[in-house]
Amino acid sequence: MGNCLECLGNFFCRQKNTNVRFSLPAVCFAWQIAMIVLFGVFIRYDGESDVKKWLEHKKTENISSDIENDFYFRYPSFQDVHVMIFVGFGFLMTFLKRYSFGGIGFNFLIAAFGLQWALLMQGWFHSLDPATGKIYIGIESLINADFCCAGSLIAMGALLGKVSPVQLMVVTLFGITLFAVEEYIILDLLHCKDAGGSMVIHAFGGYYGLGISWVLYRPHLHQSKRLNGSVYHSDMFAMIGTLFLWMFWPSFNSAITDHGDGQPRAAINTYLALASSVLTAVAISSLSQKKGKLDMVHIQNATLAGGVAMGTAAEFMITPYGSLIVGFCCGIISTFGYLFVTPFLENTLKLQDTCGVHNLHAVPGMLGGFIGAIVAAAASEEVYGKEGLIHVFDFEGEFANRSVQTQGGFQAAGTCVAIAFGLVGGSLVGLILRLPIWGDPADDNCFDDEVYWEVPEEEEIIPPVLEYNNHMIHKHQDISESNFSVEQS
Repeated sequence: MGNCLECLGNFFCRQKNTNVRFSLPAVCFAWQIAMIVLFGVFIRYDGESDVKKWLEHKKTENISSDIENDFYFRYPSFQDVHVMIFVGFGFLMTFLKRYSFGGIGFNFLIAAFGLQWALLMQGWFHSLDPATGKIYIGIESLINADFCCAGSLIAMGALLGKVSPVQLMVVTLFGITLFAVEEYIILDLLHCKDAGGSMVIHAFGGYYGLGISWVLYRPHLHQSKRLNGSVYHSDMFAMIGTLFLWMFWPSFNSAITDHGDGQPRAAINTYLALASSVLTAVAISSLSQKKGKLDMVHIQNATLAGGVAMGTAAEFMITPYGSLIVGFCCGIISTFGYLFVTPFLENTLKLQDTCGVHNLHAVPGMLGGFIGAIVAAAASEEVYGKEGLIHVFDFEGEFANRSVQTQGGFQAAGTCVAIAFGLVGGSLVGLILRLPIWGDPADDNCFDDEVYWEVPEEEEIIPPVLEYNNHMIHKHQDISESNFSVEQS
């Protein structure tokens, strides 16, 4: 028995090997071949993408123009969401001084795999035709697949720089699977409304990443402290991601809302909440420093909290000033999270959160879910109209007799389901990732692109020959004395 325990201890504590020459290609090839096979068996075009079905539909419904195809209504929103997934999330993760390749490259990898797996998982749960056994996909399927990927990309933020690309693929495989299950429970069984995904995307994704990170705690991560930070240009690249996310978030929250009044209302509410959160994030960031200087971490992240929190209530009649209040509060809460909660989580709860997803996604997502519950419970015929309540909350079929108070209760329950799936699922996936077979870096080798990427040599810096009496003054104190300067009068 003692020998078995010793062998087990040696297995889990053996020296890290970051060589993924065989494991990464094996996973990529095997899983992509599996996608091809599964798509061949299950996936088909829907009625608006299949030429025969579309032409028959046009004749049956007496449609004279192809512009009536839902593709032309949804595709602009899909473009915006797609840019957020690949450019917004990708560049937001480039803030680490030596991990920009990993941030944007691994984001690209797992999103490309995740959207394929998401089409299958969401199809099996939401749109599998029992008569044919097929999943029919169209433009709205692509939007939902991107939403599904977002949960795993959020989780990646908590793990950034500390795991291997193979581990990230495993995180995505299980993350997409858990997402599809919790989404089915929340949206179908509980009949919650969550157009922008405060619950199913942000709360789940945030707590999923935190659960994994907690299990994968690295007691000696301080050995990589020199690389766990930003430099001037890496913060600028990350700010590109912030701006793309901030600009397109109204599309994210309104992409799958109802035609007519639902989409413009969701876009307006998100637009206002985002604007409000910028001002309060800047205010708290400045107040937190003795000389009032701003911290780029707060500007890159807390300014987006209003969009996260508005996800559930975006399509409700929360009013424009209500949206401003949500953004106002979440900008403050998120910035305080970066100032005080993140250090507490690491020092006390042993939870290392690289990107601070707790403050940008987990908490604002949770608050967004409960805000949606309150707004739903407070809905009235005076504001919505009788038909409006049915239209917004889908009080039809088996849910025709549900009251708005009951709907509010189910919205709150849905938020709790998302959090539970994230924490429990993340902890279980974290245990799988603890196996020493994934090629993850050692504690003194984290946050460094050279572990998994061919990194070009640093460009040789040639000091300028002339230093003028302008903006370059005091910027090159290390220039050798042999250089001369020309002073302008």
